Amino acid sequence: MQDNKQKTIMFPIKDQNQLIIQETLQSVYNSLKEKGYNPINQIVGYILSEDPTYITNYNNARAVISKIDRDELLRVLVENFLTL
Repeated sequence: MQDNKQKTIMFPIKDQNQLIIQETLQSVYNSLKEKGYNPINQIVGYILSEDPTYITNYNNARAVISKIDRDELLRVLVENFLTL
């Protein structure tokens, strides 16, 4: 007979952080696109310089992306690019 008790699924913090970063980056991308900017160029400019003026204030995108540590953002991007 199988045990029908529900089990709590634990998600590693790393996965949660990656999900938050992914959702944030997508939101910022969408805001930049809606305002007519080239989102990729603007995000790359922000990452390279950490100059927040690369990101629009529209939809609070600048404040949202500023909450993410740039080194953590780069780490997640590289890990996902390399599918680690």
